[in-house]
Amino acid sequence: MQKRTLGKSELQLAPLVLGGNVFGWTADEATSFRILDAFVAGGGNAIDTADGYSVWVPGHVGGESETIIGKWLRQRGRRDDVILATKVGWEVNPENKGLGKDYIRRAVEGSLRRLQTDYIDLYQSHKDDPATPVEETLGAYAGLVQAGKVRVIGASNFTAARLRESLAASRQHGLPRYESLQPLYNLYDRTEFEHDLLPLVREEQIGVIPYYGLAAGFLTGKYRTEQDLQKSPRGGGVGQKYLNEKGLRLLQALDAVAARRQATPAQVALAWLMAQPGLTAPIASATSPGQVTELLQAAELRLTPDDLQALSQAGA
Repeated sequence: MQKRTLGKSELQLAPLVLGGNVFGWTADEATSFRILDAFVAGGGNAIDTADGYSVWVPGHVGGESETIIGKWLRQRGRRDDVILATKVGWEVNPENKGLGKDYIRRAVEGSLRRLQTDYIDLYQSHKDDPATPVEETLGAYAGLVQAGKVRVIGASNFTAARLRESLAASRQHGLPRYESLQPLYNLYDRTEFEHDLLPLVREEQIGVIPYYGLAAGFLTGKYRTEQDLQKSPRGGGVGQKYLNEKGLRLLQALDAVAARRQATPAQVALAWLMAQPGLTAPIASATSPGQVTELLQAAELRLTPDDLQALSQAGA
């Protein structure tokens, strides 16, 4: 599987990143192990998680996903075969949040312990922290890079203005720069990234690994009616946001292209993302090994200019 360079870093990613948000939530440990096995067996090499996964589940405290990935890495001996991406900054609890230097230094130790590794390939600011100067955050990352605990840093959920400010601080003070951006971007959610962020990341040669590549599962086609929303714990949120005229129009376009290319709607939706200029690799999660195999095949799907235009127009 042909790999893509992340920004100006040395990290080489396969065209699909495996989302770890479901590990310990909708995929238990045994299922998560099988999903991870299928992903690397199919040619995938980058796994994305966060210290905040999955605090939204009653009884969870954060770090559940990292813990499962760490156990898998240790039991399978696959650390050198994968690019490990995690994040810091989401509110795990009222005492543990933000991008202050002291918290970052403390949080990275927790992630390293749970992941059972001594380094993180891509350490990302999960969300902006307006209360902390960007120089403080980048300075903390500089220390982690110098110590060998982090190879590359990235940003997630940043506005164009804050990303630009961070890049300027990196240049001015000789600090590590964000080599990747993890924005919300898919066939449905396009406006903010395309209008504000895309020109900046292309100009600065920053890698892009968008999350919700399948719009929380909506673009797989499994949610088409109100009754379908009962199929999974994510259904309620999916229905509120995506089950509308625009969403149904997109599903119709995905169905048409999928029929022509003998593919699934999910494969087509990811292939559209993979074909967009400036994109490195979309993130998608799976709850079964079969889903992983299906999603990886999107990397081999070549959409025609007519296919791409039809999909873009449907989601405009």
